[in-house]
Amino acid sequence: MREKDKLVLELIVEGYLEQGKPVSSGFIASRKKFSGSSATIRNIMARLENYGYLSQPHTSAGRVPTDKGLKFYVDDLLNEGLFLQERADISAEALLRTGDFDSVLTQASKLLADYSDNLGFVLSPRLTRIHFHHLRFIKIAHNKVMVILVTPFQMVLTEIIETETPFSQIELDHACQYINQNFRGKNLVFVRDFLLQELPKYKLKYEDIINKLMVLLRTYVHQGEDENRIFLQGTSKLLNKADLFDMEKLKTLFQNFEEKANLARLLSDFISLDRVKVLIGSEVNFPDNSDCSLVLSHYGYENQVLGTLGIIGPKRIPYERIIPLVDSIAKKLSRAITAGGKEGIL
Repeated sequence: MREKDKLVLELIVEGYLEQGKPVSSGFIASRKKFSGSSATIRNIMARLENYGYLSQPHTSAGRVPTDKGLKFYVDDLLNEGLFLQERADISAEALLRTGDFDSVLTQASKLLADYSDNLGFVLSPRLTRIHFHHLRFIKIAHNKVMVILVTPFQMVLTEIIETETPFSQIELDHACQYINQNFRGKNLVFVRDFLLQELPKYKLKYEDIINKLMVLLRTYVHQGEDENRIFLQGTSKLLNKADLFDMEKLKTLFQNFEEKANLARLLSDFISLDRVKVLIGSEVNFPDNSDCSLVLSHYGYENQVLGTLGIIGPKRIPYERIIPLVDSIAKKLSRAITAGGKEGIL
């Protein structure tokens, strides 16, 4: 795209995000950023419309950006490295003060909601895919086992699983001893896959332990892969933006939030090493959610991605402020997890 076309598109998007109505050539001409005649501006606007970046709601009206135009603008912000600027005055210590891991994730989602004035979310990690330094199984009922996982940073995570096969605490202790001796630094998915592949070789030496362990791991990994918890804060903030949403679409959006499993599945598709990802309108794969935008990032430590976080709001959000906000909280949550583990807080 030519520089003048790019500048006109940028000014139209910024004007639309600020005012929420079609932007005229006169508005562009009044901006000091652009030097050119009104005729030149109108020609550029017509060209951008032909390319699908703008639309004209009415014949005599100005233009508004399409999803394609908004996406181009946002991608340009990302390419400029805007998200590297940590503008949110949020410290990792603010997250650490909350105590346990679930509280940390809840606080992170609240900070996202409060600072963005939109809905903030954090997708919890799947314990079966977190590398562990130490593992413990504790029998808490006839068919229930508590899994205690300690990460390399001494972060302690717990989860309870139900099993059809009963275990004694001695059997669970033997299984833990075997895992900790042979698989430290790996995750439980790796342990399961390794044992499935190497089962004949190990079965002779550890037959009872391996048989029991495989039953437990199959149950736990299956449950862990099917379930993701999501922490949501700020749904009331979207209700206050009813003028930016079709009310029926907003109702559908809240129904999707209530079915958190659906939202978790959508978000888990975007867990990656990309710093920030922005989904606009039709890219948001929810029914009737074409009025929405999602700004996503990830958190974790070293090269291990634990989960996704971000904000959900209308398409008319201040991307230049929201993008660095999401990136900043993602980085600080990652630091809090690392520091919290070292200090024994989490």
